Amino acid sequence: MKARASTNRLGGHAVRIVAAGLALGVTAVLASTPSAGQAPGYVETPSLAKAVTEGKLPAVAGRLPEQPRVVDLAGMGRVLGRHGGKMRWLMGSEKDIRIAVYAGYSRLVGYNPVYEIVPDLLAGVTVDDGRIFTLRLRKGHRWSDGSPFTSEDFRYWWVDVANHAKLDKGTLPAELLVDGKPPKFEVLDEVTVRYTWHAPNPGFLPALARALPVYIMLPSQFLKKFHEGYAKKKELADRVAAAGVRNWSALHRRMSRLGRPLEPDMPTLDPWVNTTPPPSPLLVLERNPYFHRVDTAGRQLPYIDAIEMAIGSASLIPAKTGAGDSDLQFRYLGFEDYTFLKAAEKRGSIKVHLWRRGAGSQIALVPNLTTADPTWRQLLRDVRVRRALSLAIKRDEVNAAVYYGLARISADTVLPDSPLYKDAYAQAFTTFDPAAANRLLDEAGLVSRSFDGIRKLPDGRRAEIIVESAGESSEHARVLSLVKDHWRAIGIAMFVRPTQRDLFRRRVYSGDTVMSVWWGLDNATPTADMSPARLAPVAQDQLQWSAWGHNYETMGKLGEAPDMPVARELIELLDQWNRSQTTAERTAIWHRMLAIRAEQVFTIGIVNDARQPVAASPRLVNLPKTGILSFEPGAYLGVYMPDTFFFGDGPLAGSARGSGG
Repeated sequence: MKARASTNRLGGHAVRIVAAGLALGVTAVLASTPSAGQAPGYVETPSLAKAVTEGKLPAVAGRLPEQPRVVDLAGMGRVLGRHGGKMRWLMGSEKDIRIAVYAGYSRLVGYNPVYEIVPDLLAGVTVDDGRIFTLRLRKGHRWSDGSPFTSEDFRYWWVDVANHAKLDKGTLPAELLVDGKPPKFEVLDEVTVRYTWHAPNPGFLPALARALPVYIMLPSQFLKKFHEGYAKKKELADRVAAAGVRNWSALHRRMSRLGRPLEPDMPTLDPWVNTTPPPSPLLVLERNPYFHRVDTAGRQLPYIDAIEMAIGSASLIPAKTGAGDSDLQFRYLGFEDYTFLKAAEKRGSIKVHLWRRGAGSQIALVPNLTTADPTWRQLLRDVRVRRALSLAIKRDEVNAAVYYGLARISADTVLPDSPLYKDAYAQAFTTFDPAAANRLLDEAGLVSRSFDGIRKLPDGRRAEIIVESAGESSEHARVLSLVKDHWRAIGIAMFVRPTQRDLFRRRVYSGDTVMSVWWGLDNATPTADMSPARLAPVAQDQLQWSAWGHNYETMGKLGEAPDMPVARELIELLDQWNRSQTTAERTAIWHRMLAIRAEQVFTIGIVNDARQPVAASPRLVNLPKTGILSFEPGAYLGVYMPDTFFFGDGPLAGSARGSGG
């Protein structure tokens, strides 16, 4: 029986989200697209030819799996490319190396450009009864260091990391638990593993396909050097001392961060491999000689040889992009940069595209319901206060002043592209109504005011909200300057505190933050068969209830247990989704959770469907002119496969600085 699918519209294209065998009694098979076929013959990559001749690397046929993933570019409306060149990116932090992981989008299974879940690293997946998942690897596939990618890498993660007392201590990702119970894990042979749950687990494959996926494998051959169960005691102690860390487990964690590959020695399955030890103002990622994808002409992907990631001041990135210092840039660009970038485009150094943002809100104010400030905690948990703050915002003014009227006034919810969209969700408490806002605040007990009209808190302090930000967006600053005046009119004073992202998150996690500003719902184009986990308090990085999310992640060991009935209801609804057997069940659950989100105003959205400039070299080919830029489910550029981008006619980008051609 074929896997069921649901359809909607996304970016003008029909979208099918494959729900691979999520119903009882269904056997579904996901396999590499047979229509692409086997490439007729392999073409050696010019930049690797010397290493092949010198015997340092196998020829291309020896570097690829027996059955590589063949990418049918013609079927995607793109053209076959050529090898070579360096693609320059501008970033504000070394940790932005994770953007390369998102963009490379090398996953066990992933979304294709029309948002179907398809095998990528895997040769195929078989799903029985929605609870038995058999994963088949590509025989002959290798990590970037040439070591085999086999079932041993899954066994190593399961036994020696996830269930090891000194590493993850059996704290499995939530997506691997059903009713709190882990699966039975089996190694069937060198290229086949199986996970069996006692009940359906509809969130398993979507978790593997995420921008930041659940990693269920690690490069075992490499990491055993840092594990007390495998390494010689003296050698391991020497490595720990050389690294300057406390113990072997700390070293192992550092060397196994697949999602943030700052350690050059760590193997990867991504298209580009970091070669630069931190700290460095320039990170160079070179092509993975063992990458598993090829085009239909037999060229191993990626086309582009290397990525140069220059680290500098985030505030200077728009100007440097306009000067032609980046070959592909969306990070640290906002709509406010569009006019400047279009003017720079006339000089011929860049080409500017306007994509759509796929977030639930272009900017969202996020009350911290688990803040350590007891007075603000009590107030922000009062839905009347949250609704009042939303009703006080002149969204049409924000849209006109910041987005030139091109965005859509909306709460923080799903976009009309999603089959789950309802006008009621988008319009909830978004009408400018200061009279209603004042009435709600009075009802919440904020009646007394200071001499200047600012309300007084129950403990006598002025009602001053400090909104904390990661300090990365001038767009956020412009919006907040308008909202500050809107809130002042109802007796609430706002102050903005920009900081660095890591400090920003630590303050939220510790409860020091009362309110923050961030993007809205990550995935605003979901279908019912995608997990609604981001709507429930299940992760520490959810800024509106970080302590509750941390409690869920650690199964009650850390954080705080939710003590608001509506929060507990959201968790129960998510549990129901995780036990669901049909798309109809999942649709009903999604709608209840979206209705709660709209009614409770847990995050205060302002506008969505805004435009995002994507600037690129005029010679960069296969970059779509239009698209949706979203962290989920698209991994920013990931679903558009940057490994298929290449530089067109003329000298290859970076060739003057010695790149290959």
